[in-house]
Amino acid sequence: MASSTLAENGTPPVGRPAALRRVVAASLIGTTIEWYDYFLYGSAAALVFGHVFFPKADPLTGTLLSFLTYAIGFAARPLGALVFGHFGDRIGRKKLLVLSLLLMGGATALIGCVPSYDSIGIAAPITLTVLRLVQGFALGGEWGGAVLLVSEHGDPKRRGFWASWPQGGAPAGNLLAVGVLDLMTFVQSDEQFLAWGWRVPFLLSAVLVMVGLWIRLAVDESPVFKEALAKAEQRKAEQKKVEQPPLLAVLRHHWREVLVAMGARMAENISYYVLTTFVLAYCVGHLKLDKQTALNAVLIASAVQFALIPLFGALSDKVGRKPVYLVGAAGVGLWAWAFFGLLDTRSFPAVLIAVTVGLVFHSAMYAPQAAFFSEMFATRMRYSGASIGAQFASVAAGAPAPLIATALLKDYGSSTPISVYVSLAAVITLVAVLCARETRGRDLAALEEDDVRAAPTTSGV
Repeated sequence: MASSTLAENGTPPVGRPAALRRVVAASLIGTTIEWYDYFLYGSAAALVFGHVFFPKADPLTGTLLSFLTYAIGFAARPLGALVFGHFGDRIGRKKLLVLSLLLMGGATALIGCVPSYDSIGIAAPITLTVLRLVQGFALGGEWGGAVLLVSEHGDPKRRGFWASWPQGGAPAGNLLAVGVLDLMTFVQSDEQFLAWGWRVPFLLSAVLVMVGLWIRLAVDESPVFKEALAKAEQRKAEQKKVEQPPLLAVLRHHWREVLVAMGARMAENISYYVLTTFVLAYCVGHLKLDKQTALNAVLIASAVQFALIPLFGALSDKVGRKPVYLVGAAGVGLWAWAFFGLLDTRSFPAVLIAVTVGLVFHSAMYAPQAAFFSEMFATRMRYSGASIGAQFASVAAGAPAPLIATALLKDYGSSTPISVYVSLAAVITLVAVLCARETRGRDLAALEEDDVRAAPTTSGV
């Protein structure tokens, strides 16, 4: 039966480039704001929170405790993936993306209002941790919805390119977060920055969320999802049965893809937080470089990464998702050994090269990831599948990465164990991606139809 929403090949109707650009812009701006909020916490944990919320500990232990609260936020990301994925697959991507933006922005603004340990004692780090959990919950639902909204609007031939733009929200958000912190440290003394200056970037989130919300409300739900929803309603009426809950359907029919996604995330996630978050603590706390040197290096490298992500996304449309991803994983595993050697020179050009090259390899993994994961799952379980694979991996990968790196540095006084850690993560990712099927050019609507014919229904809700 011909679809009124989709063209015969399962792609959105032609002649809607303006609509696609609007969706891409909304996803990019929304993810930029959410990643700004999330990365702002990580940068502040490396530079500020040890002094403000754990003042009784020695500097390295204070940083370790700060990174512990940072890691706790990742624990809520799988819960966010489950909740947002379930309702995103049932009622649509757009509504859940609006909710995630409000939750993230509200929590971030409130972090800027939390009194210091000297003011309210142990209640300060506890409040900080609770707000970090809200951030994690929101981000757990954000990523899947943002990349799917673009993937399901775009056509298969250029899906890697268009879906990579929401991925650009990560370096853009980091660029914005580090840039604002860099500005505050430049115009303030260390005493002023620690006293109140660090709060300004967090409070700024409230303004950014209003901008993102205005843009995100203007986009429409994806045509692929609306078509799948209509088919599900038709089957329900004809068979008097409803589909399995998305989570159960994913675990029953797509568990291999979930494992592949989790493995693919290991090197990508671990390397990113070592390159952009732990590097601040390493340069300032271990090498005794000034904050500006470390922040400027991450700032410039993030700008380079933002420019590279759509290029790697387009390349994955030409040669496939797997080859581009594999180059990135192998590259980051090898670069981990040169990375710390360059940092140890204490030279700004060397630090800049270390972070920039690392993020180039990271981009080769991160850019095709959105299309790669989207193409693994059927429409009515795609939000759940992509989110579960991505966010459950983050608990084992990104969450403890700065914490493990700091602990290894504290125990061994050397960066060598950290390089081993990143290289092992790269091996896991290489194996996972090699085991995956190439997904380039896959028809998302046809994938839905194939899976629906094979998947049973249940009488449950």
